[in-house]
Amino acid sequence: MRRRIVGLALLGSVRAIGLFGVPLAGAVVQYTLAYERVELERVADEAAMVVAADLVRDDPLPPLPSAPDGTDVTVFDHHGVRLAGAGPVRPDAQVRAALDGTVAAETGAGALVVAIPVTHDGDVIGAVRAAGPRSAVYGQVALAWASMLGLALLAITAVWLLARRQAARLASPLEEIADAAHRLGEGDFTVHSRQVGVPEIDAVATALNSSADRLDDLLARERAFSADASHQLRTPLAGLRLKLEAALVRPDEDIRVAVTSAIAAADRLERTIDELLALARDAKESTATPIDVPSRLHEVEQVWGARLADLGRDLRVVADERLPASTTSAAAAHQVLSVLVDNAVAHGRGTVTVAVREAADALAVDVSDEGPGITVPESVLFARRQGSEDGHGIGLALARRLAEAEGGRLRLTTPTPPTFTFLMPASSESAPGDEVLAHT
Repeated sequence: MRRRIVGLALLGSVRAIGLFGVPLAGAVVQYTLAYERVELERVADEAAMVVAADLVRDDPLPPLPSAPDGTDVTVFDHHGVRLAGAGPVRPDAQVRAALDGTVAAETGAGALVVAIPVTHDGDVIGAVRAAGPRSAVYGQVALAWASMLGLALLAITAVWLLARRQAARLASPLEEIADAAHRLGEGDFTVHSRQVGVPEIDAVATALNSSADRLDDLLARERAFSADASHQLRTPLAGLRLKLEAALVRPDEDIRVAVTSAIAAADRLERTIDELLALARDAKESTATPIDVPSRLHEVEQVWGARLADLGRDLRVVADERLPASTTSAAAAHQVLSVLVDNAVAHGRGTVTVAVREAADALAVDVSDEGPGITVPESVLFARRQGSEDGHGIGLALARRLAEAEGGRLRLTTPTPPTFTFLMPASSESAPGDEVLAHT
């Protein structure tokens, strides 16, 4: 690209100089010849003024005026006889034309000749011939052409330098963009192309930077989501494993009950995986259908009630009688609620309470337990990979991201007793009281 830009610039400048320089060079030749003729006519006129009176009286001619070096001045009478000067003995065509009363000029093989008539009272009484070498004309033309050639070379050099600079200005950013695109294809999403002031190139650089940022963000979110999803799947897998192990430990009991329970747990695990994949692909459920709050609470009782009972703890589910519909997707709500209850089971004490209520154009879910309280700041509590080594904090970070992605909020309402509140935006098409709930 650099060579093409420089080559095109040089070709254009050479053509432009040729289009203007060739006619100008010819004009220089014509101007120099015309100037030399005028100069020879001046010399001849001075000589004619000196010898005119003597030619009338047929007196000897005085010395002729000095002429420029290389210029010969010759005087002829009206019969064509040479009276003075070093010119030809016999009159040539220019002299004969001058004796006829005409100013004549001609460029011979080696000289430029001008002849003028000498008149008195309207009669031609002689002629003066002035001749100069053509080499003088050629010298002036050569000097002018050399100056023009020097200017042309100077102009071409300037064009070459400017073309190289412009080529570097255009090619360097494109080379950087090509290198950035190559690195981006290899997985380096930290590439960043600089702005160079060329709108078209800046537009490409901006688009590439934006693509790199989006890919980097997408990859980071995919990696984080994969890690968080694996954390979310540990609990149902652990429950399924416990049920199967319990069935092996007590082979005398009805195996059918254990298998049925395990199948139900596997179904819940499968649904959890489907919900996580749907959320990862941003495939939200239709917000036109309100969340089935009773079904969700019933599922919480089924999944977590037995587990808490095995731990010697209780689960308490409470809901207001009238609740607004919410635009939050059922999948996201299920995952957030699962994270909060699992957090209370794993890190809390005593009874776990899940309370659903109306809160200022929102549907609020409070999850609390009777633990000693949370002492870490909320910013640390919801930060990913914070907390204990067993994964505590990963689920909370995932839950907060899911809540915010649905337009809701998740926060620690009170540290003691630890209470988390999940706020889901209420549907604008429903008013409080649309959904009747009597579940305790």
